[in-house]
Amino acid sequence: MKSRFSPVALFLVAVMMSGCSGLPEPVVTTPHTTDAMAFTAAEQTYRNYIDALNHVDLNDPSTFEAVYSWTTGDVETATRESMTQMQSLGWVVSGDATILLVVPHSMGGRDPVTADLAVCVDVGAVSLVDASGASVVAPSRTDVQSTLATLEANAESPTGWLLAEVVGRIGEPTCPSSL
Repeated sequence: MKSRFSPVALFLVAVMMSGCSGLPEPVVTTPHTTDAMAFTAAEQTYRNYIDALNHVDLNDPSTFEAVYSWTTGDVETATRESMTQMQSLGWVVSGDATILLVVPHSMGGRDPVTADLAVCVDVGAVSLVDASGASVVAPSRTDVQSTLATLEANAESPTGWLLAEVVGRIGEPTCPSSL
């Protein structure tokens, strides 16, 4: 089966970890929610996901659970595999990923309903090193990652959405330069 994740998207999972900040209050969507309200809740879900990644301590697998709680399907599977592998290899992550831009892209009427967000994330301050202290960050990595995040409606999520797919994106909106 072909992966729906670009190398950039999988790398984002690996490099967007560490840091601290509180989680915001949940925003729950309903079947009668307007698109604007649904996009706001989907954006909050993505922000909660990044915040959860920024709380991960690769030496403490219990910190992975918050990340998993904002994901579903292939993203959840890939994230579980990636975090478990990095933890078993003794990798260490430091620095914070920062969301620079989130723009509603499209709302899908599929079942489940989906919301696509154009996202720009600054990962320039995030480093990932192996057990010997050598960087495992690709030298070609750009500081600002441009992605399309697809979220699926999910009644069990505090926001009503879960992250289902992340792929590299080109085109509008263009990402601002790093902070």
